Amino acid sequence: MSMSQKQYDFVAIGDTVTDAFIRIKDASVHCSVDKEKCEICFRFADKVPYEEVYIVPAVGNSANAAVSATRLGLESALVSNVGSDYFGKECLDVLAAEKVGTEFISIHRGQKTNYHYVLWYEDDRTILIKHEQYPYALPNFDSPKWVYLSSLGGNSSEFHETALRYLESHPEIKLAFQPGTFQMKMGIEGLKKIYERAEVFICNKEEYQRVLQKPEEHDIKALMAAMHEQGPKITVLTDGPKGAYASDGASVYFMPPYPDEKPPFERTGAGDAFSSTFVVALALGMSMEDALRWAPINSMSVVQYIGAREGLLTREKLEEYLQNAPADYRPKKI
Repeated sequence: MSMSQKQYDFVAIGDTVTDAFIRIKDASVHCSVDKEKCEICFRFADKVPYEEVYIVPAVGNSANAAVSATRLGLESALVSNVGSDYFGKECLDVLAAEKVGTEFISIHRGQKTNYHYVLWYEDDRTILIKHEQYPYALPNFDSPKWVYLSSLGGNSSEFHETALRYLESHPEIKLAFQPGTFQMKMGIEGLKKIYERAEVFICNKEEYQRVLQKPEEHDIKALMAAMHEQGPKITVLTDGPKGAYASDGASVYFMPPYPDEKPPFERTGAGDAFSSTFVVALALGMSMEDALRWAPINSMSVVQYIGAREGLLTREKLEEYLQNAPADYRPKKI
């Protein structure tokens, strides 16, 4: 580390992206009987009208986590990649305005910045994703308290090995792992040592089933126990509006959602808000149970806005919600 390099509490690693939200009404959703699998449908070979387009730069699991950490009071930075295009500069400007350290973001000349299309229908979304093939490299970011590892492109296998070697050389760093699409495709065997190194593992119920290759397992405690066997010290499972669960391997706690002030407006980023807030609370020295009380509040706020960043709360505002929470808003051991 150079004498001038800043020491961070929280460093997020993962792709950043610009999301283009396309709000549509002329569509339909068709689900299986148990509503486990649903499809959004449009008329084929026709002109389908849309309501509006909203552009939200500098998002993605890790970018969202870095912003969340900064707003909640930690010094955070992002390790990521952008192209040398307009969207890359826009992402850097947004992150700098959020006081997220950008010195570990590589700018790749002649390449594009990740750009995703979000089909926004009613209060939920379907995202068309494409991760650009960046030449991943890991900078020296010294020794933050926490590293938050999340979504990377399909060409990042070797980069995960590099990240693991860095973590092994800095055993004092705690690792939070929120796997993205391609990391889930790598499977547990492909990222075995990452799972073993993780202090915290977080994803939703369907992602647990996918990662563990247990599509027919619906028992929450069984899924979390199976994940504990892979190595993470704390496992967290989110289940959308039903609530969330956390386990230290000995006990499992259920946390209900924070009561919405009004119906969700747009759900993108709810999971990232929950995951990052849970980890930030731990980084601030809180217990697992207190982290569980913090996390749903940021999720509740994020779904009231378009995109994953605008609704992220400051610590002051989050604690205000916590003070006004109903009496039964607390973790329950199950």
